[in-house]
Amino acid sequence: MLGFKPEDPKKSEAEREKEKVRTIASFEAFRKRHLDLEALFDSRDFSAVCSFLKTWTPERSSDHPQLQGITSGFGVFQISGNPRYVHQAPSISRWWAEQSSIDREGEKGFCLVTGRSAALAQLHDPAIKGVAGAQSSGAKLVSFNLNAFASLGKEQGLNSPVSETAAFAYCNALNWLLARKERRFRVGDATTVFWTAEATPAEALFPWMMSGTPEAEDIGTKQRVERILGKIARGTLGNDDLGDAKVPYYILGLSPNASRLSVRFWHTGQLGELIDNLRLHLAQLELVRQWDETNSKNPEPVHPSSYQILRQTAREADGIPPLLGGGLMRSILLGSDYPASLVTTVLNRIRAEREVSYLKASILKAWLIRNHHYPITIMLDETSTNPGYLLGRLFAVLEKTQQDALPNINATIRDRFYSSASATPRAVFGRLLRMYPNHLGKAQSEWASKIGSENALKRKNGREILCQNILDCLTDFPAHLNLQNQAQFALGYYHQRKAFYPSKPKDGEAEPIEPTDGNKS
Repeated sequence: MLGFKPEDPKKSEAEREKEKVRTIASFEAFRKRHLDLEALFDSRDFSAVCSFLKTWTPERSSDHPQLQGITSGFGVFQISGNPRYVHQAPSISRWWAEQSSIDREGEKGFCLVTGRSAALAQLHDPAIKGVAGAQSSGAKLVSFNLNAFASLGKEQGLNSPVSETAAFAYCNALNWLLARKERRFRVGDATTVFWTAEATPAEALFPWMMSGTPEAEDIGTKQRVERILGKIARGTLGNDDLGDAKVPYYILGLSPNASRLSVRFWHTGQLGELIDNLRLHLAQLELVRQWDETNSKNPEPVHPSSYQILRQTAREADGIPPLLGGGLMRSILLGSDYPASLVTTVLNRIRAEREVSYLKASILKAWLIRNHHYPITIMLDETSTNPGYLLGRLFAVLEKTQQDALPNINATIRDRFYSSASATPRAVFGRLLRMYPNHLGKAQSEWASKIGSENALKRKNGREILCQNILDCLTDFPAHLNLQNQAQFALGYYHQRKAFYPSKPKDGEAEPIEPTDGNKS
């Protein structure tokens, strides 16, 4: 438009001359269109473009080599020193939207997005691509294909009126976000995208904060995310870390539904609110780790991601309950109660696996604090009088004594009795306590062979005192434990087990009383 195309040696002189005449005619129409519209817009930038067009001729393009790349394509104008393109001026954008609506054929109505009358999109194109589990060719976010969905005879997209312009804009914007791995992450079965109203560091970091940073990812990104999460947990985050606290954020979760997509969750707010709620979430999850930097080459995460939390609810990733991801994200982002299904699925996994892991215990701790306002500590709480917590501690003591007595045992009382002990303690603990003296006697013999008779006797006395102190706080063995007390049982068990296996002492510190079975990996 602004210049002539490079000459094609395969074309005849007459054909090349005809192209030049056509280019000049096209430019004249282009210039006239702009000059005729100048009075409509209150834009100094547009007037500057018009002044440029008044004196420009296509013949001058050869004096500017940088124009050779756009002589046969499309380009936009930008005034030097202005970060915005000329066509992005509000008055021009409004006029263009109106013209687009006028030029299009089809049914017109009020657009649900813009609130203005415009030509409505019957099919929202282009199709959305990049949602895990959806069709690779793309899926529709808005579509109606059965008579039962055709309200008042309005078929397809007309039943959810969105203008052609708005539909084209959101489809392309969403495809752009989904195409970038630094902007998307998984929450359960939902492919999620995150962005802010203006460019902020949060756009590149928040997805990793929610989904975790795989080992294969750039180590610099991993360290930066962990550093940011640490600052959030300590309340020392600055504006330069994620962005201004007043900047709005947007987070959208999409799940596959045959050839369509369903909105699993949609949240908006300000970055400051998001950071405050994330800080609360991290604080409530905080728990002494079973494997840390002192006893493992692969320590457990200090700040678990949402994906790591959800993985504790199912044996395989595909088994994560579909609705749980959205409920968890709502709790994290808005500071609301954790979904009830979160704790039931975690307790089910504990009973199935017969193991109370660090992450599962962290989830139970956060749920008890937020949903039921229990004062749960990070480490062992010897002052707690909660029956579930005390029974969990007692079960850990009995199991540890059995393991000390029978070092090579394949299955402990945890494998056989954990489920019943945590749900119906009265039916189990009588039998376990009857086995305890025999186990304690054998344990003393094992200790004597390793640390001497005198130290073994001290350890036996210490174990008896610990067991008796717990029993003194229990008035009875309950017939049943409700959900909260089952969670307390798991936490008491985890805390007491961790107390038996403390982290390796630092230089200058004394060795712990109990032997340390640290991870040698």
